[in-house]
Amino acid sequence: MMADSLSTPARTLTVDLGSRSYDILIGSGILSRLGSEARARFRGRRLAVVTNTTVAPLFLEATRRALVEAGYQVIEIILPDGETHKNWVTLQWIFDGLIANRFERGDGLVALGGGVIGDMTGFAAACHLRGVPFLQVPTTLLAQVDSSVGGKTGINHPLGKNLIGAFHQPRLVLMDIDTLATLPKRELLAGLAEVIKYGVLWDREFFETIESRLEALLAGDPELLIEILHRSCAIKAEIVAQDEREHGVRALLNLGHTFGHAVEALTGYDQWLHGEAVAVGMVVAARLAVRVGLCPRDEEMRLRALLERAGLPVRLPVYPVEAYVEAMGHDKKVEAGRIRFVLPDRIGRSLVRADVDLDAVRAALVEVMA
Repeated sequence: MMADSLSTPARTLTVDLGSRSYDILIGSGILSRLGSEARARFRGRRLAVVTNTTVAPLFLEATRRALVEAGYQVIEIILPDGETHKNWVTLQWIFDGLIANRFERGDGLVALGGGVIGDMTGFAAACHLRGVPFLQVPTTLLAQVDSSVGGKTGINHPLGKNLIGAFHQPRLVLMDIDTLATLPKRELLAGLAEVIKYGVLWDREFFETIESRLEALLAGDPELLIEILHRSCAIKAEIVAQDEREHGVRALLNLGHTFGHAVEALTGYDQWLHGEAVAVGMVVAARLAVRVGLCPRDEEMRLRALLERAGLPVRLPVYPVEAYVEAMGHDKKVEAGRIRFVLPDRIGRSLVRADVDLDAVRAALVEVMA
């Protein structure tokens, strides 16, 4: 049904990376334009659409039709759904499909799905024949505002999230908000955590917009949703253009992730959604920032109140504190043996600190424990 909706003019952003720059298209009913938009940016003759068992019945046929109408030959690779499948075993299924169909360097991939599909498809594209093009068609709010933009690709390891991967930028990111109508409420809220994150780390006015219009956003106001997506992606595009490979300012995008990734690892990647873990991770980061004298207490409470209003978790699952510390020690942001924490010093501005005493971290974890 979504594929037959009327296409509206898309809002366009550009991620400015010189010769590897690419557009982000955001709109309603624009999935049908995927073929023509792809053709304007990718001259190959074949595309492999990688998706999962949940997304395929909803959007695979519309995606295939749009690509075929633009003259592409299409193969379909359908993976199992879920974060627990973001690993080497499932990644091999993508390579199996590409190699069996004799995919060449001039061919490409399309990631149709959420963050797991986007990350694995991008990683496969980075590795196959040492690099082939790919397109992102994110179908979840979390993937649209976060993982589909910026070129981070990868898989998980049992000891840590996203520890194995590569930077590989897409040729195009197409976001059709109609795909969000099929999302369970829990998935939508998980994506909202990443939206709130942008306000906390970069844009106080954006945070205040979310605060004041949260009910309309939760109700699915399409114009507001496009506005929120556009601003979230604009913030990320600005940061990525400054620091593509995370040597500096891009690390700020990990606000909430060090603690959140520990939650995901400790719970086996199958109990908490990524956005839920990021939400509670931001609460711990703010609590720690207050403890070390960086963030005013009222700013911490304001963040926590917004997350609670949005129906997101603000309490950590109960595990030994040392288990959290051990899990964070495997985080990819560890440098010279020290964990780098992204901490807010107020809403709208954050910074990276590698000099935080672990006793303060332990205390913050205990205080946010359920």
